[in-house]
Amino acid sequence: MSETQEIRQQYLTGERALFQGQDLHIANTTFAAGESPLKESRNIELTGSSFKWKYPLWYSRHIAMHDCTLLETARAGIWYTSDIAVEDTVIQAPKTFRRSRGITLKNVSMLAAAETLWNCRDVQMCKVQARGDYFAMNSRHMDIRDLTLVGDYPFDGAADVQIHGAKLLSKDAFWNSENVTVYDSFISGEYLGWNAKDLTLIGCTIESLQGFCYIDHLTLRDCRLLNTTLAFEYSTVDAQIEGGIDSVLNPAGGTICADYIGELIVQPDQVDPDKTRIVCRGDMRTAS
Repeated sequence: MSETQEIRQQYLTGERALFQGQDLHIANTTFAAGESPLKESRNIELTGSSFKWKYPLWYSRHIAMHDCTLLETARAGIWYTSDIAVEDTVIQAPKTFRRSRGITLKNVSMLAAAETLWNCRDVQMCKVQARGDYFAMNSRHMDIRDLTLVGDYPFDGAADVQIHGAKLLSKDAFWNSENVTVYDSFISGEYLGWNAKDLTLIGCTIESLQGFCYIDHLTLRDCRLLNTTLAFEYSTVDAQIEGGIDSVLNPAGGTICADYIGELIVQPDQVDPDKTRIVCRGDMRTAS
């Protein structure tokens, strides 16, 4: 087994500054101008260090980062990498994490997270804040806790995802996703969940214009739908709603239970009304 080499308080420049580096503990070091400084590296521990240029960790294995910084210019920073743990770190750069697996993020801020976490697998996230569109596209096997995300189109095409205690300010979240379960979260954004399969929300508060449409097997348990209109179009639904729903449009089938529905629109030339059971304890208007 190789002995770990210490690199401390260095200012490194030039392309591939530590190319194929192995068994390194890098502390309080700046990687400045020069692409791919740690490309194809193995068994690297980074503490208190920063990256200022593109592609810092590509094709790397077994990486631990603590109290580090990726500046805006460290774009497309971590691609094709496996077994990486990032903690107490700020990532200012977009397009971080692409086609990587075995990712653990804890107490990480991603300030420009556009196109981040694409086509990744086996991801664990805890106390992450992110801002940017198209977050986590086509990623699989994700366990997410205490995520705050501001950005549209997240989790498009994602599969096998569990989310606990999140706040998502996100238009078009969970499109084309499969086997996603969200617990005790707040979601605000238009057109939620279209074309998803096996989408489940438990104990969530949701605000969405024309949300939950074209979904195969949508489950809502103990959820609140605030200012949610034209919901469930062409979806198969099993919904237990606390409070009311402003309007429901052409559900394809299943059961919808709520205190009230402001307007129920069922068009027999579009869907079979007999396939959906409505349980409503208050007033309801029906339009056709």
